[in-house]
Amino acid sequence: MQIIRTVFYTLLFSVLFCCNPPEPKPTDFPVEKVEIDSSDPQYGYYLQVKPKGQSPDGVLVLLPGFGQKSEDIFLDTKLHNYAADNNFLTIGFAGGPRITADSLLRTKLTDVLNHVLQEHEVSQSQFAFGGFSAGGVIALRYAELCHQFPEEYPVLPTAVFMADSPVDLYHSWSLQLENIKNNSSEIAVNEAKWVKKFYTRFYGGTPSEVPDVYRDLSPFSIDKSYGTNEEHLKDVAIRAYHDVDIAWRITERSQTARFDNYISTSELILRLNDLGNDKATFIQSFKTGYRRDGERHPHSWSIVDAEECIEWIMQSLE
Repeated sequence: MQIIRTVFYTLLFSVLFCCNPPEPKPTDFPVEKVEIDSSDPQYGYYLQVKPKGQSPDGVLVLLPGFGQKSEDIFLDTKLHNYAADNNFLTIGFAGGPRITADSLLRTKLTDVLNHVLQEHEVSQSQFAFGGFSAGGVIALRYAELCHQFPEEYPVLPTAVFMADSPVDLYHSWSLQLENIKNNSSEIAVNEAKWVKKFYTRFYGGTPSEVPDVYRDLSPFSIDKSYGTNEEHLKDVAIRAYHDVDIAWRITERSQTARFDNYISTSELILRLNDLGNDKATFIQSFKTGYRRDGERHPHSWSIVDAEECIEWIMQSLE
């Protein structure tokens, strides 16, 4: 009987572990710093992760959240490793204290992309953009400009994704005003007050005070009277990633789902679908958001399934 049990558990182990081996992890590739302007310590460099091949099949441009550095990207996601495994070059560039692709960032990011094109044999359409939070807003707006004014920009991105990004600056500001009025969450109120100071400093006022200024800054607006910049993305593969956890927002922020970033991006995806873009998709997950220290937070890079996202980008660039 003991021999039979031993044989049984040996066979069971073989079925569970030998026939279904664990998923292979991506290779760890080195992150290199590339300096293009030594006089500009904030925007005068980018980070790159080279692919295993000599000539990349494409370029993935990643942008971190507001105020973060390029280095943060490679600590919070493994997208670059999966990209390199599939012969894609990854570029990390930080927008710093910017929430969208304003005139400064347009110039700085264009300088970076021109340098990449000089250093690597890739075509204009072999580029994909992706960003977390404000980085996604920057990526989306810059991609729109590339397709609206192709003669003024160095690349024509084929795919863009946003990880929990507030793509409608008008809508997000109206919610900030409501946070101040409701005064139900100290974190939310302090953020709203800070955003007001930021908008006033960099753009001369808030979206409600100088709406015409934001017509050029906001990649999307639920209210079409404020602009329809998304029309320039009707042929571009677009993904909006969100960890839809309403209970977390109620508990942690004393807010309803109406305050989540996916309210505006779901409208964006629907608008693009109505324009005939069948490559625009809303990617919903649940409890996938975790910060690098293990903190549960829907607003995190981890909501993007890195391996699957790279597969999508590869298919989009074919």
